[in-house]
Amino acid sequence: MKKTDCVRTTKGFTSDYVFKKYLFIAVLGIFCLGALANSPLASKQQIGMFKNSITCVVLEDGSTAYNVYIKDAVQRYWKSTEFEFIDQQEFDKRRFDSRYSFLVLMKGVFDKDPGGVSYNYISLVLGGPANDMTDMPELCSIPLSYSDDSNIDCGYVMPSIVKFMQKHAKNLEQKRFFISLRGLKYYNGSTGFQDKVLLLNKDAMALYVDTPERIKTVYPYYIKLLTTSEIQDEIAANPTNALFHFHVGPTENSGAGKCFEMIFDVEGNLYYYNSRKITNDNGDGFNLNDFKNIR
Repeated sequence: MKKTDCVRTTKGFTSDYVFKKYLFIAVLGIFCLGALANSPLASKQQIGMFKNSITCVVLEDGSTAYNVYIKDAVQRYWKSTEFEFIDQQEFDKRRFDSRYSFLVLMKGVFDKDPGGVSYNYISLVLGGPANDMTDMPELCSIPLSYSDDSNIDCGYVMPSIVKFMQKHAKNLEQKRFFISLRGLKYYNGSTGFQDKVLLLNKDAMALYVDTPERIKTVYPYYIKLLTTSEIQDEIAANPTNALFHFHVGPTENSGAGKCFEMIFDVEGNLYYYNSRKITNDNGDGFNLNDFKNIR
């Protein structure tokens, strides 16, 4: 309001009005999150229960690359709780018991859209009375692949995911409300990019940012365009000055659904998370807007 008398006559209720306005927005955000979320976020009490649980790492049936990746990462880097490896049949017996938490691959059950696309997530959840897996109290979920993609190329990122999930669980103890509002985007906004080399998956770049010259026009810091195997070689020595890109997108035969872009460091810190719908005008891959979000 520009008129002084209007401000003077309404001053008594201005602060109350603003407070109620933002409270309404916050509550609306929580409501929308609850309506769209894949699993209910663990309560503060359940977060406390996690610290005293035994974490069961659920292996996939058969000999799979995922089993190799998750076993190696957990054995090396899981410090938060006692853990053991179990199979799917044992998971079906234990998942109703609140003494256990689970690192489990949720296959094809999240984020289903009208096109019928679904995704595989690695999830840290708590045991309890939920009949459906997607109703188990969740501490963290990270997308790994489309559900119809049998080649989960996540070996190089799994150590950072395992480290991150433990850090995220600790953050939930004090910052649950803010994390509930933004999800994994809570970690966006880092100012650490200018001091790091960003290792980008050259096979997961969108148009117009698929060469170093084009990237330089929107992102002034040091980058390397590499294959996933080259990224793995780069981070094998645990470089403290490197960030790396992890992309989840459709297979070559499908252009529908969403893509997910994540940037981690080797210590398990998440610097960036974004997901968006793939369209003809906004195709798959790390794009101009992603660069604008991190620079």
